[in-house]
Amino acid sequence: MDIQINTANNLVGRQAMVDSLEATVRDRLSRFEDRLTRVELHVGDENGDRSGGADKRCQIEARPAGHDPVSVTDQADSIDQAAAGALGKLTTVLERTFGKATDRKGH
Repeated sequence: MDIQINTANNLVGRQAMVDSLEATVRDRLSRFEDRLTRVELHVGDENGDRSGGADKRCQIEARPAGHDPVSVTDQADSIDQAAAGALGKLTTVLERTFGKATDRKGH
């Protein structure tokens, strides 16, 4: 599973954030690792220097082998919260995608 993380230029501590996000993604998606070819994250601060709630955004695009790409987005007060929300949504989508392919049980 190849992980690519793209951050906006206005984020402070970008490299530490990228390292933390990559570890989080590997941990949360480890059970799908052999079924995903690539996971791409786009994180940013929607309001820039202006203050405001839920202005951090995380979009994740995953490419499951043999399936169409899937994309989810979440917004929150912090990048970590937005990433956790998006990863939760992605996990649900992947469970449904792979569940449909493997849980047929003869039907």
